[in-house]
Amino acid sequence: MKKKPLWLGVAATSLALLLAACGGNSSSSSKTQTITRMSKDVISTMDTQMATDAISGQVLDDTNAGLLRYHGNKLEADVAKSLPKVSKDQLTYTFSLRHGTKWSDGKEVTAKDFVYSWQRLVDPKTKSEYAYIASGIKNTDAITAGKMDKSKLGVKAIGKYTFQVKLDRAMPYFEKMITLCVFNPTEKSAVDKWGKKFATSSKYLTNNGPYTLKNWNGSDNTWTEVKNPKYWNAKNVHVTKIKTQVVKETTTALNLFQSGKLNDAIISGDSASQMQNDSQYNTVQQARTTYLEMNAKRVPALGNANIRKALSMSINRKEFIKKVLGDGSKPITQPVPYGLFTNDKTGDDFATDASKKYSSNSDYDTKKAAEYYKKGLKELGKSSISFTLLSDDTDVAKKTLEYLQGAWSKALPGIKVSTKSVPFKTRVQLSLDHQADVVVSSWQADFPDAISFLDMWVTGNSYNMGNWSNAQYDALIKKSKTTDATDVAKRWDDLKQADEIIARDQSVIGLYQTGEAHLTKKSIKGMLYSPGNMIDFVGVTNK
Repeated sequence: MKKKPLWLGVAATSLALLLAACGGNSSSSSKTQTITRMSKDVISTMDTQMATDAISGQVLDDTNAGLLRYHGNKLEADVAKSLPKVSKDQLTYTFSLRHGTKWSDGKEVTAKDFVYSWQRLVDPKTKSEYAYIASGIKNTDAITAGKMDKSKLGVKAIGKYTFQVKLDRAMPYFEKMITLCVFNPTEKSAVDKWGKKFATSSKYLTNNGPYTLKNWNGSDNTWTEVKNPKYWNAKNVHVTKIKTQVVKETTTALNLFQSGKLNDAIISGDSASQMQNDSQYNTVQQARTTYLEMNAKRVPALGNANIRKALSMSINRKEFIKKVLGDGSKPITQPVPYGLFTNDKTGDDFATDASKKYSSNSDYDTKKAAEYYKKGLKELGKSSISFTLLSDDTDVAKKTLEYLQGAWSKALPGIKVSTKSVPFKTRVQLSLDHQADVVVSSWQADFPDAISFLDMWVTGNSYNMGNWSNAQYDALIKKSKTTDATDVAKRWDDLKQADEIIARDQSVIGLYQTGEAHLTKKSIKGMLYSPGNMIDFVGVTNK
């Protein structure tokens, strides 16, 4: 949901939800297997079409089943019986659904559930921040613009068990994209029954996935997921209960792990450095990046490319990772993570290829940073600039603010930077409302394609937190989706050029790609992460 924001991206957060291993006293019997894990913050929403962050996205993936599902890096059928039949022109996808799949209330899941949910996603009345991602499905753009009724969306039910999708244009990433939780079904009768209460607590929800959510009332710091016996693949769901606790401080996480109250702890900084030689220490490399977004509409000086370069070149990313994060994260010069997207013809990694041309614009160099800053101030007719830097209220987020504030104050004479720490949900909402000068944003891949990230900075995108706009960039992204969509080489070049514009102007200042450090008990087997860092608990055992 970078996404991490989105998301998911999508929305878009710095908080990835990860697995914790089972307790030492757990039985190997499938009837009693339990997993305990931690989250860095609360669930924002359990409304499938409204999710925007990784925490909500993980729980929604646990409790809901879409057409397709990632099991590790392998794309598999879920409610669909198999991968879809695709027309020769790549504009029609036909899914045959499994018979007898159930909602947790016992009603059958049918093709109409998918029609309702996808129409709900793009309906302007829903106000889904992720509606943009459906662009390319026939008539989506007209519907989201309010120019056409949602009933004209290119989806239909052919009987109870066939769901057909028609596209406006070929989308090479379509099958990967629809694994995102916003494309999972929502039960219409449940929405109609509970109205505004729908998805506000676990008692106002129905699920069709491996688990059902319990003991969640909208803002709880703990919640429980219980095996759903009505899930079509319940025989392969061996862990019967998943317990999650919100832990924001890394020292608290370490203490809870060492006292046996947490079986998996996400740690950083001094705690991570201290525990690196522990046999239970491990690093999870993620398709998630953290970066700075600057809103020039709030602070016009941030629209100056020289000012942005000065901010970027003042940051010693390697030192920051060592002192603040202390984990397996690595510096980035542009927003797309390494290892996410590969050229099918050449085998090249997109982030590696795209970062070559303008990487020097984010190299740590305080002398050059000061020169760019002075040049930018002269162009603006100013003697200094001031802004507020926004982030979350976790331990790591607060230390990130302190580090960046100190780095800029030291390198750029006269700059005035104040900091603001707020709860995760508040930071996301302020960002979506464009009420932040500069915000520490994070996005987690929705699916393994560079467009999962680059689409966010198209003019007017809901996840374009800084309201950045560049006509050349917009045109390149459009080409990658239309005229060059099926030509691997041309599409790669379009996306690469778009990424290079970001790196050239530092319109989004990359900080790091997440490698989260964990302390995990060794009793969990079969744990697999999707390309978007979502855990698939189907097949996991706790022995």
